[in-house]
Parts: sequence; structure tokens; C-alpha cells
Amino acid sequence: MSTNTVFTIGRQYGSGGTEIGRRVAKELDIPFYDKELIAISARESGLSESLFTNADEKATSSIFYSLVMGNYPMASGALGVTEMPLNDQLFLIQSKTIKRLAGEGPCVIVGRCADYILRDMENTLSIFIHADLAYRVERAVAMYEAPANKAEDICIKTDKQRANFYNYYSDRKWGRCRTYDLAINSAKLGIEGSALHIIHFDEEWQNSKTR
Repeated sequence: MSTNTVFTIGRQYGSGGTEIGRRVAKELDIPFYDKELIAISARESGLSESLFTNADEKATSSIFYSLVMGNYPMASGALGVTEMPLNDQLFLIQSKTIKRLAGEGPCVIVGRCADYILRDMENTLSIFIHADLAYRVERAVAMYEAPANKAEDICIKTDKQRANFYNYYSDRKWGRCRTYDLAINSAKLGIEGSALHIIHFDEEWQNSKTR
């Protein structure tokens, strides 16, 4: 099956969102971007990769929101990009990278507000992968080698961090079903089943355009 869709995947920690996205990309033979976005953004901006790694999916102060909403005193233009908090500068750089990659053709992009950044593109399909906490804790221990006595706390804290990041840089709510085109409980379908469900959903979406 061929597609011209850009898939964006939000995910709870331990739900398998990255693995599912990688399966979708492999099945459709399209590029896959997750941590790869860090290296690409660093290379294209000339900044250290460690800066992007340390700021990855982490929100900063409220100044960026104020700038976007026009409430900050210097939002009229007196405040340059280089005067913004570092995390906000990095977000803008990574957003530019995401838009460029999506503009080059179909691909899978994991996290980093990609669905919101690409909200004006017609060929995007936004997906959120979730699962019950027990399932995610089990996977965190088995797949990510999280300490068994800390895995639950890691899941909860990482989700909170991702939610804060998403809610801060967008006007939507992370994890809320109506934010996305498709929400999948990976504990019900498994990694392979979830990937196939996404591909089938995209196929039906493409077919609906010709009916």
C-alpha cells in the first residue's frame, strides 16, 4: 500500500508509541522520525545536539505563550528570537525541521507537538497511543530496563512532562481523545495490531476521499 499521509504519534510512556510508529513506517516504506529529529535539528541549526536532548519535550517559562498570544510587552518585535528562553528557541528550530520533513513527503513523526505544528497540513493523521498503567509499567521494565520499583513513577512523571510540554506549546490538551484523529489502546491490540490498525485507518481515510 502507498500513502501520502504524514502520521504524527503522541504517546503515553511505555505504551509502545515509538515501536508502533516504526512498524507503520517500515510497512509503508516511509521515513520515521523520533530521536532522529534531535540530530537533524542540531545539524541544520549548527547548535549542539546535547542542547536539543536536554530540552527534548520539556516546557519552559510562560514567556513563549505570552509572545504567541500577543500579551508580552515586547511581542511587537522588540524581542528577538535569540532573546527568548533557550527551550523556546529550540522548539522553534525543531518546528521548522518538522515542517520541512513533512513537506518532503509521507513519514511518521513521534511526539514533539508534531500534530499541532502540522495542523494546517491537510494530509496529516494524528494518533495517540495509550494503555493502562500496569501494562505500561510492565513494558517499561521489560523493554526500557526501568527499575521495577521505580517504573510506575517514571511512567507518571514522563507523562506529566509530555503533557506540560504539549499543553504549553499548543492550545490543545495532551491525551484528550478529541485532540486526535485516532486514539488506540495498545494494551488491547498489541504493537503489531496497533500498527496495522493505523495503516487500515489511513487506507479507509484515503478511500473515503474518492467516494
